[in-house]
Amino acid sequence: MDALLILGGLLVILTGLVWLVVRAFGTSLLWGWLALLPPLTLLYVLRHWRSARQALALSLMGFIPLVVGLALLASHDPQRMEAILGLRWLDADGVAPSELDIELRGELNGQPFAPQHGELVDGVLRLSEGQDFFAHREVSIRLPQPSPGAIRVDVLPMDEGRLPEVEISWLLPEQDLPEARRLSRGYSLHLDLEVQPPNKLVGDFHLVLPPRFKTTLSGRVELFSDGLRYRDGKVDRHVDSRDTLVHVIEDYLQRRFATRQVQLRPLPAVLLPAQSLELIVEARIDGQEQRLPLQLHKGEARGWAVRSDRFPALPEASEAPATPGAAAQVAAPAVSPSRPLDRRRRFSLEGLLRSPSRYQDLSMRAVTVRGSTAEGRFQGIDQQGQVVLQQRLGGSGQASFRLRPEEISRIELLEP
Repeated sequence: MDALLILGGLLVILTGLVWLVVRAFGTSLLWGWLALLPPLTLLYVLRHWRSARQALALSLMGFIPLVVGLALLASHDPQRMEAILGLRWLDADGVAPSELDIELRGELNGQPFAPQHGELVDGVLRLSEGQDFFAHREVSIRLPQPSPGAIRVDVLPMDEGRLPEVEISWLLPEQDLPEARRLSRGYSLHLDLEVQPPNKLVGDFHLVLPPRFKTTLSGRVELFSDGLRYRDGKVDRHVDSRDTLVHVIEDYLQRRFATRQVQLRPLPAVLLPAQSLELIVEARIDGQEQRLPLQLHKGEARGWAVRSDRFPALPEASEAPATPGAAAQVAAPAVSPSRPLDRRRRFSLEGLLRSPSRYQDLSMRAVTVRGSTAEGRFQGIDQQGQVVLQQRLGGSGQASFRLRPEEISRIELLEP
């Protein structure tokens, strides 16, 4: 409806302008040519008002459906409205260039799949296509045993046991949430990824799902292994991600306390993108627990930084000769900590609502009664009693899901 109003309004405006030029040629040949130039068209209207008023009135009437159509478009699709006003529709390619070199052939759900973003973070490999709030198409693979180094995985359809969980999702134009399909066996998968400094994994990727899923992908991929991005060999502080904030805060604490012995605790939940943040951070600094309030600000030139940060850089680390005392400390046997309790065994929606603090910032997956899937890190229960999940998107964006308990048919805890 909004598109028809916009096109109709533009057509009426154009018709009125053409009629105005025809009236100008009817007045004289000179006025006709002058009326083709927008600044001089107004001069013709002022000098020959009685002849031009009907055509001008028709053009002005065209602005009514145009404004109504733009208002409707802005109310239900603000991103499309922003693209129109920002003239991004003039881009010939129509797709933002990818930061990664991904060469995949095949299809996902029967449609061509050309991902622009890829990552392998916390044991979850994601390849996604589209730069909107939700990915147009996405494949995610949850590895049962995350590894910080090179990855090599081979799965055949007849394999049993604990295998990677594969999920494909796609977003249709008429849907608000992506539609997803998930399977844990009966597919073929080959991963052979090598570490490429500073934070990438590069290698072969082959995935073949059963015929009913219409998904076959093969080629080479390049994946980010964390949320940091680099520019000229240094961390790009302009990127909105938790890893960027962790890097900025750790660097600040090391310089503030003049020590590299800083162990930062997990940050509290933050909503990105943002321009400023106020956080209470906890860290173990030189063996002592510290709790510090920090204000972070994102500037155009420097990116993310802690306010009032004027501490000098630390000197380069130098290797000191080993002392007998240090050798004794190294040789001292380490006491292995007791294995933490796996909270996934007794996890339930009722338990989550009863004790939400136990599961703060843990990864979860919720399936609604309509069959839609929402996955992300648990951010708590809001004032309306809704379960809030936050998911990191392609690049540096984040999506927030708010689900009423009665809408959730199944919810899973994805980590201990």
